[in-house]
Amino acid sequence: MDVKRIFCIGRNYSAHIEELGNTPDEAFVVFMKPASSIVPVGAPLPIPTGRGSLHHETELVVRLSGGGADIAESDALNHVSHLTLGLDLTLRDLQNQLKDKGQPWELSKSFDHSAPLGEWKPYQKQDLQALEFTCHVNGQLRQHGKTREMLFGVARQIHILSRTWALRDGDIVYTGTPAGVGPLVAGDRIAIESAGIGKFEWNCV
Repeated sequence: MDVKRIFCIGRNYSAHIEELGNTPDEAFVVFMKPASSIVPVGAPLPIPTGRGSLHHETELVVRLSGGGADIAESDALNHVSHLTLGLDLTLRDLQNQLKDKGQPWELSKSFDHSAPLGEWKPYQKQDLQALEFTCHVNGQLRQHGKTREMLFGVARQIHILSRTWALRDGDIVYTGTPAGVGPLVAGDRIAIESAGIGKFEWNCV
């Protein structure tokens, strides 16, 4: 399924904000990834070398059917077509250096193979703020996300994004990660799972 643009939402779960030593505010962070960042299910997941610690961030991901500009929050979910889970991989040491300098995050977030993506499931009007998902690394639980804990729900995210970009069919949104992010190294096996969406796994190489 063709992906047009990858929008990513940062700082959308308060516990994750706190674990990274940041202060919650009234705005989430938006950044983007290129299509070359996608790693399909089952493909080898390359771990960058010589670039510091790589962390996993598990997220609910939604695919849009369009919508255009200035979408009302009350209408936003009518433009969601599919759901899956994904990983926003982050070069954490580099991200911290960029934040200290007040610079954008792209070098730490938007590199090739930084967005492993699960298989799409049709959106069937389930409550997107009542989902749960997990991340296990080598069989050990790392993250247990509950979308009701989002600071900005999916509909509000879409509304806010549409004020800057006219949203198109094939745009996808990584909706933010909960607490529990941690390192990945070559040889690890990472599995992300949610009831009704599926279980998706990668081997780190």
